[in-house]
Amino acid sequence: MRMLSRVEHGRTAQPTAVITLRRTLQSTPESGYRAGYDGAKKKNGTKIHVVVDTLGHLLALLATPANEQDRAQVHELCLQVQEVTGVNVEVAFVDQGYTGEKTALEAVKAGVELKVVKRPQGTKGFIMLPKRWVVERSLSWMSRVRRLGRDLERLASTLIGFHWVAFCILLSNKLFNQT
Repeated sequence: MRMLSRVEHGRTAQPTAVITLRRTLQSTPESGYRAGYDGAKKKNGTKIHVVVDTLGHLLALLATPANEQDRAQVHELCLQVQEVTGVNVEVAFVDQGYTGEKTALEAVKAGVELKVVKRPQGTKGFIMLPKRWVVERSLSWMSRVRRLGRDLERLASTLIGFHWVAFCILLSNKLFNQT
């Protein structure tokens, strides 16, 4: 469905650029070992790392405890993306949480160049940043699914599965409800 949507929008079937972002879901007693403390968000929970193409279609997901570093997940995310796209992705636009020399080298090993999209200095609150707004929009679409508002699952695989189902529903609505 993703490839069909891309072709319908005049793009190639497989993307060459992706956008990566993470969000922290509030933990519940069912979260168990995944519940870590995210100092930046100031809450206990699970981090969901999301990789989408430039149209907002989901390519890869990873669930980790909130206290794990974002940059430690880059290699796994890049490998997942390359597997899904047939080693077609060349560039990944990321936020500052995914920076560092070691991180960039791990991404290069997977065949992906990381480009950090930085916020303008001295700004507060939400600002639409180039490229990153696509993944922000995708995350806001996902927030419409009540089950994804908190980490209610015992298994990380179930949590990831619900995210995939939500994205499939959004994509099918986009494909079949166009006028």
